[in-house]
Amino acid sequence: MSHKVILFYPPYEGQPLGAPLCLLALAATLRQNGFEPVIIDAAVVPQYKKAISETLADALCLGISVLTGPMIRGAIEVAKLAKSLHPNLPVVFGGWHPTLLPDQTLAEPYIDVVVRGQGEITFCKVVEAFAGGLSLKNITGISWKTGVMRTHNPDRPVVPLDDLPLPAFDLVDYDAYERAEGMRKLAYATSIGCPYACNYCTDTVFYKRRFNALSAERVVREMTELVRRYKIEEIALLDSNFPVDLRRAIAIAKGIVDSGIKFRWTFQASTDFICRMTEDEIRLLSASGVMHMGFGTESASETVLKLMNKRHQHIDEMYETARRAAIGNIKVTFNLIFGYPEETEVDRQITFKTMSDIGRRFSNARFSPNIFTPYPGIPIWPQLRQMGVSEPRSLKEWGDLALGVNMLPWLRDVNLIRFNRMLHYFLIDRHADRSSHGATRIQRAFRKILVKPVRWRIDHGNYSFPWEIWINALSEHLVRRRSLIDGRELPTEAVNVC
Repeated sequence: MSHKVILFYPPYEGQPLGAPLCLLALAATLRQNGFEPVIIDAAVVPQYKKAISETLADALCLGISVLTGPMIRGAIEVAKLAKSLHPNLPVVFGGWHPTLLPDQTLAEPYIDVVVRGQGEITFCKVVEAFAGGLSLKNITGISWKTGVMRTHNPDRPVVPLDDLPLPAFDLVDYDAYERAEGMRKLAYATSIGCPYACNYCTDTVFYKRRFNALSAERVVREMTELVRRYKIEEIALLDSNFPVDLRRAIAIAKGIVDSGIKFRWTFQASTDFICRMTEDEIRLLSASGVMHMGFGTESASETVLKLMNKRHQHIDEMYETARRAAIGNIKVTFNLIFGYPEETEVDRQITFKTMSDIGRRFSNARFSPNIFTPYPGIPIWPQLRQMGVSEPRSLKEWGDLALGVNMLPWLRDVNLIRFNRMLHYFLIDRHADRSSHGATRIQRAFRKILVKPVRWRIDHGNYSFPWEIWINALSEHLVRRRSLIDGRELPTEAVNVC
């Protein structure tokens, strides 16, 4: 009997950070238990449907990991393809979206099993059941069905990360990812989970506020060895909040410095943890290769932060984080969320004005403004329903949800036009502070003309007759969204700025 297991990662917007870490983690456990994982990542396999069709015939099952949003479309497409070619082949969905909405996901006729939460051991148990013709009824951490009857087994206890093997980085075609990204880069996680309970965040639902981390010694050993063995230039940490254990974070940075191995790395954090570090510890981060930190600051309005249950987030710490990062020449990206329930225009004005001030003071600070997107399972869905937000009713509808696009009934018509003007003035202001290196003579002239009136508008909240926006549109591309992981520009939809 074949022991081959196909693992598929659907296409998604933007450049890849490296091979999908979730599939590499699954592959390591599968291989450790005698199975043959085959990874197909649409980011580097353009003809992924053809590749999957050619490998399914003797496979035990097809596993697909998926996030909320357009990525679901590719997952549905491939699952349907697999069932059309091999109707009896089990199709297993896992990852964030299926974990948050297992029953809705499992309702689709082309999905047989949903792996919920931490999947390395659970998925391996499922594959073992397929190989042995065994029942799924005693496997914790899954939802499954027979015919139309759906069964949700109890959750599987969380396993400490140190008890799991190193993801199967040896299966990666690093040359293919280098061609796609322009550098030799990989994604890596030293921890999962975050202790905070922000009302808009799926992390608190997925990990239940538990911080589960690898030891500092293991992190240093694995990161430096991966860099050395595969000639990696940059490592993007996928941790939800890397420095939760400050002592561990500093030990990792010191271990990298002591190793003598040179590479760049990036991570996400909350500003309160960075503000607990000393300036010498910030310099140590820089010396170890940290070149970017992403922060979910979201708002500079105290009222909105309370609505979000971000009581750990303080405005002065946003300034201090940018200042401290600048000491180590580390770039920072502040994520901003607008349109949150009960947010007012005054709240938005406070945020734009505060962030503009931070950007003027600290050249290392960048910003990623987004309209609030209600993800599945977040704590405030009851309130959102009462406020008229339509929740997608199927897996396909979640796949049609364009991330970053407004779906809020209270941010429409005049309110949306007003918000878009505020946003564009903020972006023009931030753009004006960029180095003139690479800019044309016309672009430099426009920036000089616009900077004073744009800043006056932001400071005074006056956005009528937006002539500066019209002029800027003739010569400049404005970056709206950035990755919190590495600060790179993300795709975005066009916005009406009339």
